[in-house]
Amino acid sequence: MSNQNLGLETQAIRTQLERTQYLEHSVPLYLTSSFIFEDAEDMRASFAEEKERNIYSRFSNPNTSEFVEKICLMEGAEDGYSFATGMAAVYSTFAALLNSGDHIVSASSVFGSTHTLFTKYFPKWNITTSYFDVNKPETIENFIRPNTKILYAESPTNPAVDILDLELLGKIAKKHNLILIIDNCFATPYIQNPIQFGADLVIHSATKLIDGQGRVLGGVTVGRSDLIREIYLFSRNTGPALSPFNAWVLSKSLETLPVRIEKHCENALKVAEFLENHPNVASVKYPFLKSHPQYEVAKKQMKLGGNIVAFEIKGGIESGRKFLDKIKLCSLSANLGDTRSIVTHPASTTHSKLTEEERLAVSITDGLVRVSVGLETVQDVINDLKQALE
Repeated sequence: MSNQNLGLETQAIRTQLERTQYLEHSVPLYLTSSFIFEDAEDMRASFAEEKERNIYSRFSNPNTSEFVEKICLMEGAEDGYSFATGMAAVYSTFAALLNSGDHIVSASSVFGSTHTLFTKYFPKWNITTSYFDVNKPETIENFIRPNTKILYAESPTNPAVDILDLELLGKIAKKHNLILIIDNCFATPYIQNPIQFGADLVIHSATKLIDGQGRVLGGVTVGRSDLIREIYLFSRNTGPALSPFNAWVLSKSLETLPVRIEKHCENALKVAEFLENHPNVASVKYPFLKSHPQYEVAKKQMKLGGNIVAFEIKGGIESGRKFLDKIKLCSLSANLGDTRSIVTHPASTTHSKLTEEERLAVSITDGLVRVSVGLETVQDVINDLKQALE
């Protein structure tokens, strides 16, 4: 039976690429830096890539290969490569595909480190970026130049939970012969599959919901095999490879991803509904609330609303800080996607170095709070938010 014909949950659980002579039920750890060869010809043919086999764990390892294969099956991708972190995946994907003089068109609301790559480091190599307003996707084509090579977006965005119409992005990329790259970290392969809407590559920070328990770092890029080939060749020489142990953890995590995501989303919707009716909350953004400005788009391309809720506290930065100080149960952390609910106030923490004008340009208001809703009893999370708001 082909794994491609199986359900997503079955693919996550039953995909096992390697078994030893002991016929273990659960995949073993392959903690080895290198692999041996049968003879000189075997070694020559392996390095000449005339056969598929493991040579060195910086290139491939049974644990990393299994993790990547599962993500490819779940995303509907041809091939993939795994990385030590989510940002290693982002950097390596762009660095492998871009040349000096190339241009990126990106959504304005992207992860802070991605923004730093685009504005501080890539310009050193004569690679430029133009940002389009996530709330004005009709303007995207205005930013495309003859040297534009990549169209990039996160959806949902971090931290304001805006939604980009992936089908629209796919059509624009195809029209202008651009590589469409989507960061699918907030949605995971269970909620959304950007390749179905025209994405060429999909990136995940596996550190977040894919791991789901705040244990290990990891990243992965999957998509078109010709593009992955370039990313693989770049990465095997630059060395951002995922460790076998972390790959083993992440592969096991995928086996529970669907049930975890269902509960995350159920809890997050209840938290969003509570916040929407609180007198000290000015506004709430959650993809599956009907009040979300891109609600119809979210329902079209997402199975569920995700675990991230963004809301605006009345009173600005000071109110945001006081809110954090009063939190008792939820964690104050820069991470997300954990079993534990996490609260972050971007204006005074992760995005405090930006000017107010720069923050507002990416939908980060002074009172914006991001909640990564975990798997606790949801009423306990709501009670903690309630007492902190009051």
